[in-house]
Amino acid sequence: MLMLHGSQRPDSMNSRTRRAISPSRSPTGALPSCLPLSLMAKGTWLMLSLGMTLLLNMLNGSASFGATVGRVANRIANTRFVLDGKTYHLLRNDGNNTIHGGPKGFGKVIWTVKEHVSHGDSPYITFYYHSLDGEQGFPGALDVYVKYQLSRPYDLSIRMNVTARNKATPVNLANHAYWNLAGHGSGDILKHELQMFASHYTPVDSSMIPTGQVAPVAGTMYDFGRRIPVGTNMKIVPGGGGGYDMNYAVDGQHGQQNAMRPVARVRDPKSGRAFELWANQPGVQFYTASWLINEKGKAGKVYGQYGALCLETQAYPDAVNHPNFPSSIVRPGQVYKHDMVFRFSYQATYDA
Repeated sequence: MLMLHGSQRPDSMNSRTRRAISPSRSPTGALPSCLPLSLMAKGTWLMLSLGMTLLLNMLNGSASFGATVGRVANRIANTRFVLDGKTYHLLRNDGNNTIHGGPKGFGKVIWTVKEHVSHGDSPYITFYYHSLDGEQGFPGALDVYVKYQLSRPYDLSIRMNVTARNKATPVNLANHAYWNLAGHGSGDILKHELQMFASHYTPVDSSMIPTGQVAPVAGTMYDFGRRIPVGTNMKIVPGGGGGYDMNYAVDGQHGQQNAMRPVARVRDPKSGRAFELWANQPGVQFYTASWLINEKGKAGKVYGQYGALCLETQAYPDAVNHPNFPSSIVRPGQVYKHDMVFRFSYQATYDA
């Protein structure tokens, strides 16, 4: 669990902070998906991200609460792609498509804890996973490291490094945290205020696969260029489940993968809790938990529809099948680097 403790007023954030990281373990290892973030409020720990109690539920569940998903996050059309003249066939787990790396993607496997400093000014934990050549149909072996660190005083940084060992392969990791700044299980997030630093998005077809277009959000229900409540245009968003599930093209230089850029700002107006998200990836998936129906979570909480929002920084979905999208291919010896920072704060008012 990631724990942040402020020593003054319960809803404020300040520099005198106790931070701690502890992984949830099983007899065989640990899961990055077992790291919900909690804030000390009114003398008790308040979870700001959704999670499950049992490791088995995390491995078998469909929601991927807080998981590191991959080898390729999001969807790949028709469970196949062509790379260097060879066609690769993947495992189907989303209609005719592959999502989050397949039925047993990175969010459904046990990882090894490589480093763990539980307290101090900047506690951290590093997870490691070795992905085999041919795993879930993908080519090439990978060495995967994910590091979670707390710092300054309410920053959560996540650093993902992947080295391709012997073959070229698509790589696109994402953190699948579900955020509710009012506290997990507290109801929906439709009144949460959102601003996104993304003036374009990638429209999708009826099976949620990008059409290949990169379209402006201006004048559409996908426009969060200025701060508005999440639920403002919810009723006119197309899709069977209602709500948002869309990739946005983050503003900035897409070719500079290591350059951190602002992605989004989120605030719960009732509590004043807020965060800014920065990352170095070209896209971010905005999802409003439309398919979260009566899911049993931690501490006896039940999570309902729109009970959280996800902001998953990533490569564009199905990039391996769209040459006009930023490439997600990592070749032998190359290192994929995906960095993100969540900067939490208390804001009585929100300046857009």
